[in-house]
Amino acid sequence: MLMENMIVDRAHLVAAHTAVKVHVAIICDGNGRWATSRGLPRSEGHRAGAEAARRIIRCAPHLGVHTLTLFALSSANWQRPPAEVDAILGILEEYLLAETSHCLEGGVRLSIIGRRDRLPAALRAAIGDAESLTAKGMALHLRLAIDYSARQTIYQAASKFYKVTNLSSEAFGNLLAEVQRGGSTEVDLLIRTGGEQRLSDFLLWECAFAEFVFLPKRWPDFMPVDLRNAVLEFERRERTRGGLPRECTV
Repeated sequence: MLMENMIVDRAHLVAAHTAVKVHVAIICDGNGRWATSRGLPRSEGHRAGAEAARRIIRCAPHLGVHTLTLFALSSANWQRPPAEVDAILGILEEYLLAETSHCLEGGVRLSIIGRRDRLPAALRAAIGDAESLTAKGMALHLRLAIDYSARQTIYQAASKFYKVTNLSSEAFGNLLAEVQRGGSTEVDLLIRTGGEQRLSDFLLWECAFAEFVFLPKRWPDFMPVDLRNAVLEFERRERTRGGLPRECTV
C-alpha cells in the first residue's frame, strides 16, 4: 500500500507538467495467459484484471487523464468457451455493483460502450444504475467497452445516413457518439498490454491519430507506474497529424 501511495504521489508531479488532458484507451490483454501461467483457471485472470482496473482508475486523474476507455469484452470474445464468457460477464456485474459508489465518491463518470442486447438482464440493470448515479462525475470519464466492435459501431452509424450525401467527418463522429452511448472522443494514447501489437477492432475511428504503446506485461500486472511511464512517453512524442515536425518549419 505504501508503494502504491508513493507511485500516486509521484503521479501528481507528472500531472503538474501535463499541459493537455488526454484520452487514454487500453486494450486490457493477457488476463487468461496470466492465470494459466500460474496454474489458475482463466477466470481468475479476469478477476485479477478487474483489480488492475481498480488501481488504474484511481490514479488516472492524477496523471492528466480526462477520459479512460478500457476494452473489457470484445464482440469477438463470444467465440470463447461459454464458461469463460459467463465468468467475464459475472465479474463485470460484480465490478459495477462494487465500484459504482467509489466512482461516485471520486467524481468518476461511468459509461458503457458496445452492444447491450446480448448481455444478461442483471448486468444491463447494473449498467443502467451505474451510468445514472455517476452521470455528473467530472474528475474522470471512465468508459468500459463491453460486447464492443468498432466495425459494428461504424456500420450502425453509416446505416443511419446511407441516403445522405456530403456528410461531414464531424457529423459522422457525432453520430458514432450517439450510437455507442458513452460518447466518441478522439483517443490520444492507446496502450495494449499482453505483448500483442494490433487494435483488435477497438476504437478504429477514434484512434486515427493516436500514439501507440505496446507492452509485454499482462494486464493483471499493469501498475500505476506503467500508466505514468506511458503518459510520459506520450508527452515526449511530437504529434504532427500529417504536418511537418517542428524542426522542419523553423
